Amino acid sequence: MSYQIKSKDAIAARIAQDIPNGAYVNLGIGMPVLVANHLCVESEICLHSENGILGMGPSPAKGDEDYDLINAGKQPVTLRRGGAFFHHADSFAMMRAGHLDICVLGAFQVSVKGDLANWHTGLPQDIPAVGGAMDLAIGAKQTWVMMDLLTKTGQCKIVQECAYPLTGLKCVKRIYTDHATFECSPTDLWVIDRVAGLSLSALESITGLKLREKI
Repeated sequence: MSYQIKSKDAIAARIAQDIPNGAYVNLGIGMPVLVANHLCVESEICLHSENGILGMGPSPAKGDEDYDLINAGKQPVTLRRGGAFFHHADSFAMMRAGHLDICVLGAFQVSVKGDLANWHTGLPQDIPAVGGAMDLAIGAKQTWVMMDLLTKTGQCKIVQECAYPLTGLKCVKRIYTDHATFECSPTDLWVIDRVAGLSLSALESITGLKLREKI
């Protein structure tokens, strides 16, 4: 049976569905920023950006961008009513002190145990770009990853052991991908959901991993 992988917006909407009302959430650079566009406007979810924003809103409409109001990836954002911006040292203090309920990060690799590698591929020509990822990965109460399941060359980004320099050890709770949603545990990698038409055995073949399922 054929299947169709999720778009980046569909993955973002799936993540937004799991964020509890009232949560304080950091959205990392790259794909995770799309989550802001899928949160209910009536929700009391408070978005944080590590460059010093609390109460961040969705992306502005085309033509309404204010480049004095940007997220950590230098993309223009909006500010919800009651939102604030402040020095990034204060922002990092929030991150390191455990005040964030969830952070959503991109990744190069995630191990089945939840180890995270998202700042450097280890290649000498690549520029290290850790940013606040290490602080977020260990400071947030839960770390979620949003990424494509496969690299452009077809290699699975969920692995038994990360080959790239690590950002954090056993810090990832959930992995949201274009094929399926996974949950890490000390002993098993669980499948929470998968796209229609993709069987568990086919997903195991794609990942090269033994999976367990909660569906």
